[in-house]
Amino acid sequence: MEKIVRILTDSTADIPQEIVNELGIWVVPLKVQIDGNRYLDGVDINTQEFYQKIEQIDHIATTSQPSPNDFMQSFEAMIEQGTKEILSIHVSSVLSGTYQSATLAAQMVQEKYKDIKIKTLDSQSVTFAMGQMVINAARAAKEGKSTDECVQIANQTKKNLRVYAYVDTLEYLQKGGRIGKASKLIGSLLNIKPIISLNEEGTVIPIDRVRGRKKAARRIFSLLSDEFPPKSRVQIGILSGIRREEGEEWLRILKEQYQVEDHVITNFGPTVSSHLGPYATGVVIVLLED
Repeated sequence: MEKIVRILTDSTADIPQEIVNELGIWVVPLKVQIDGNRYLDGVDINTQEFYQKIEQIDHIATTSQPSPNDFMQSFEAMIEQGTKEILSIHVSSVLSGTYQSATLAAQMVQEKYKDIKIKTLDSQSVTFAMGQMVINAARAAKEGKSTDECVQIANQTKKNLRVYAYVDTLEYLQKGGRIGKASKLIGSLLNIKPIISLNEEGTVIPIDRVRGRKKAARRIFSLLSDEFPPKSRVQIGILSGIRREEGEEWLRILKEQYQVEDHVITNFGPTVSSHLGPYATGVVIVLLED
């Protein structure tokens, strides 16, 4: 029997495909524009192919949200499979119009199908910070929790979550107009690695600037230890680009520091990596309450 509640999200959640399959999460792709060519994120182009392409162009890749019709088609396909209630969790509305598209589509579908309930949720987050919210909600749905209970679990995850990353090269910030060429040159010469996080609305914000990858990692671990006591029960998500082995090393270190209940290693998707480049590394950590 098909479970009553299912979770839908968009491709900015950066959830590994095996978890999507395991939990029955429905993912609607954003569109990625690279050098005049348009791709569906995760459908027409995978992450590694995206990394290769952005290194070959002198401007940033751009993304655009799915249309309301894209969401309507997904909602109706889920309904045809027997789904009665849908929780639709999306990238921060200050970063993308995806949440608005999903909300409009949900209204139209519910007018057509009077017995269907669709709840849209602005995650006020992005990448695997949102992905962990989606996963925890999907696990709850699989256990038979109601839509409202799944919303509560997603929101509780966000409340207990922190995310940090460092930018390995300033090239992509300069391509996107975030910094000037002079700042990029000086930063590159000094081996500067900006450390970033997300604010409450899901906007990328600067935290610190250090010299070198090792110092960046140590600074991020220090930030985490300031907020999460040693041996805390946590979920960990490691975000990596091309340099996956660095992410694996971060996970090993964090497992020594915390009681890690579950972990995921995933990739920065196009929405974030178009600005950060293919060599960023980050961590999402969620404190689990007793």
